[in-house]
Amino acid sequence: MFEKITDLNKLNEIAKEIRIKVVEMIAHSGFGHAGGSMSMIELLTVLYFNELNINPKEIHWEDRDRFVLSKGHSCPALYAVLAKRGFFDEDTLLTLDTVDSILQCHPDMRICPGIDMTSGALGQGLSAAVGMAKGAKIKGKDFRVYCMVGDGESMEGQIWEANMSAAKFQLDNLIAIVDYNKFALSAKVSEVMPLEPFCAKWHSFGWRVLQTNGHDIGQIMETLAEAKTTKNQPTVIIAHTVKGKGISFYENNALCHAVTMKDDEVSLALEELGCCKDRADNVVKQMKEGN
Repeated sequence: MFEKITDLNKLNEIAKEIRIKVVEMIAHSGFGHAGGSMSMIELLTVLYFNELNINPKEIHWEDRDRFVLSKGHSCPALYAVLAKRGFFDEDTLLTLDTVDSILQCHPDMRICPGIDMTSGALGQGLSAAVGMAKGAKIKGKDFRVYCMVGDGESMEGQIWEANMSAAKFQLDNLIAIVDYNKFALSAKVSEVMPLEPFCAKWHSFGWRVLQTNGHDIGQIMETLAEAKTTKNQPTVIIAHTVKGKGISFYENNALCHAVTMKDDEVSLALEELGCCKDRADNVVKQMKEGN
């Protein structure tokens, strides 16, 4: 097992760097899902640098914890975290969504180190995670399975079918995390298909329900620790987040779901994220050269 990072300042610094990397990736690629990537960065940071029992040097280690990004379109954030964690070189991030890259616009377990499940067809990731957790029980393994689900994705019926299965099989080795940023692709979730009472619905399906501030590193760590005490039922963490977190003109804006960033938007975003001017100028320069 790796040495966990417990220092909150260091974890917050990692999250800050991941946000900058996501902007760089999308700027270089010309397109990417920014909003849902930005909203789950603290959650991924805690998972990969404090929580998951994994080894980048042994990616197929049978006893490793598994992570499924059910909301696969938000993979830029996951890619940045995996690179920072050592699964592949960080220079690879600038190949996002290019031909022959290991980093496609949805994660592919066949080509990208560290991806436990190919995803992107919304609603299916939680079913895969249920299968992994059930498989661990059958084999007598004690690893855990974590699954990141989107709130817009939770409109899919398959999410609730997976919920019923997880409760039926008492999968206490399964922890679902809902990135509850309150926005779907085109509008507020409450306008597209209201989910509330959201917690009560998960509870009624037989899950233990916890809530957390999805941008508070310390609170996330405490909530995950509490989730692991659950017995004989799966746990869901409803993480209250902000779509586009960290970029003022993206926050709580449905239009940031998938973006093509202009030069001035990249400069402003990187400035707001605390990126040094020389680095930001270089990103814009590379954008212009790419065009």
